[in-house]
Amino acid sequence: MTTGHRPDEDRHYPPQDLGSYALLADGERGALVGPRGEICWLCAPRWHDDAVFAALIGGGGLYAVTPAEPFVPGGSYEDGSLIWRSRWVTRSGIVECRDALAFPGDTGRLVLLRRLTAREGPARVRVVLHPVAGYGREPMREVRRGAAGEWQARLGGLALRWSGAEDARPEGDGGTHDRFTLELELAEGRQRDLVLELGAGPLRTPVVHPGRAWAATEQAWASAVPGLADTVAVRDTRQAYAVLRGLTSAGGGMVAAATTSLPERAEEGRNYDYRYVWIRDQAYAGQAVAAAAPGPLLDDAVRFTTARLHADGPGLSPAYTVDGRPVPDQRPLDLPGYPGGYDRIGNHVNRQFQLDCFGEALLLLAAAAEHGRLDDDGWAAARIAADAVRQRWREADAGIWELGNRDWTHSRLICAAGLRRIAGAAPRGPAAGEWSALADAILADTGKRALHPAGHWQRSPDDPSLDAALLLPPLRGLLPADDPRTRATLRAYTAHLTDGYYAYRFRHDDRPLSKAEGAFLLCGFVTALAEHQQGHEIDAYRWFERNRAACGAPGLFAEEYDVAQRRLLGNLPQAFVHALMLEASARLARPEATARTQPRPT
Repeated sequence: MTTGHRPDEDRHYPPQDLGSYALLADGERGALVGPRGEICWLCAPRWHDDAVFAALIGGGGLYAVTPAEPFVPGGSYEDGSLIWRSRWVTRSGIVECRDALAFPGDTGRLVLLRRLTAREGPARVRVVLHPVAGYGREPMREVRRGAAGEWQARLGGLALRWSGAEDARPEGDGGTHDRFTLELELAEGRQRDLVLELGAGPLRTPVVHPGRAWAATEQAWASAVPGLADTVAVRDTRQAYAVLRGLTSAGGGMVAAATTSLPERAEEGRNYDYRYVWIRDQAYAGQAVAAAAPGPLLDDAVRFTTARLHADGPGLSPAYTVDGRPVPDQRPLDLPGYPGGYDRIGNHVNRQFQLDCFGEALLLLAAAAEHGRLDDDGWAAARIAADAVRQRWREADAGIWELGNRDWTHSRLICAAGLRRIAGAAPRGPAAGEWSALADAILADTGKRALHPAGHWQRSPDDPSLDAALLLPPLRGLLPADDPRTRATLRAYTAHLTDGYYAYRFRHDDRPLSKAEGAFLLCGFVTALAEHQQGHEIDAYRWFERNRAACGAPGLFAEEYDVAQRRLLGNLPQAFVHALMLEASARLARPEATARTQPRPT
């Protein structure tokens, strides 16, 4: 099979608007399911491994369960879970398909559950299973029947087993059997369970019992996601928490997104692979959980970050695979890519130094310590991070937005914030005093070099422009809400880098903000937190609600949002956006201790 070969069945399912896709995830891998019941993206056995369903970016492979007559699509998540229910209104009635990856996932084996139900009236449904390993390069082979009548096959280095579809027809070109099709008719009230298993080794366990697998998955999600009743948008906040949990592996690492190569801006080359663990994003998620419901997800973030600090010290990489290995170099796949995008896997972040990662790690560890959740290994990691800041804070780095190396103001200020926060959480002793003194020295030096004449922070000593990232250090405790620099930065930022309660990172050039990139949803929630810190509660809620609405139909956030077209841009779902939404929802529900409720100055 040639790269990107797609049989006729695949061509019936072209890529859709990103806002129409739902995520299924079990911690070890994720799948995207579209409005026609097509699972068009799934990597196996883990996040960073090759895709077996790659139709989303122009490769071969999908798994579709679709009504055989005209329909109107819909769907929703079951509350506090990544169990997705597609719901199609057809001419004959209503058909539902309940989808989930069995949760929690096993690192070497995935179980994909699909339950079809004729909810009202009869249902006619067409099923296509066309897995292709290696992003469309390696078709299914050695197709055979198992002892229980299930289908078995090999798929690259994976073993495949498909049960509940004993009456499916194997099909293929030139006498090969590389896919299955199945025509189903269900009477009203009847259902059909389909179970797909993919394993890194032989599948020697008995065929999965769907009823027991569904019950275990439901219970696991109910136990994993807290009630979060004291937040300002409970259902959406629980959904954000579920997304973060679904993206977090057994080793504690949380991938930045489930996908690769989805374009941030059509035909501009801004396509990246986010199926890795960014230390910064991991820290954002941990701090958000600490603000909302301290528990296992906070512990996971600390565990992964602590392990990486112990292993790499001042050479900490900005990102890793979920098993703590280096991120592979970026390379193309020779596929068409998502429309407007390019096909890329791996990430050049593996060659960067990002100073702010040490500050974010310290903030994460301090948050854990404040809740009594930091052990001796964690405190040792804090000392490693603080020593790394001491050694490297004067070095140029790529910064939060991963640009060219400069003396980025945010990188230095967030390190100072981390030092100050961990010093406040530490037991009395010389280390706390040393960390506080270092924070003061970094702040004083940065104040001399990177404070704009107008009184606000500027991007770097040689760049007087504004940056959304400069709102973060005061939120993390570096400076009080009433510090003149804090207030001046917020005023200048909202005046020059926002429009209609949509926020942008920085000004790329002379074009209008929305022409250069999409609204950056992380920045929108950060601005909500900054207004809340100032006691501007009405504006805080306006920012929160505007950006909460900038999601797709299933409620997932991408990195950016095209305001004019009301479309998601970039990889999906973007973990750090869900993290800041979670944090904002928790913090806005209670008064900011340092803020005074007051009207926003004009």
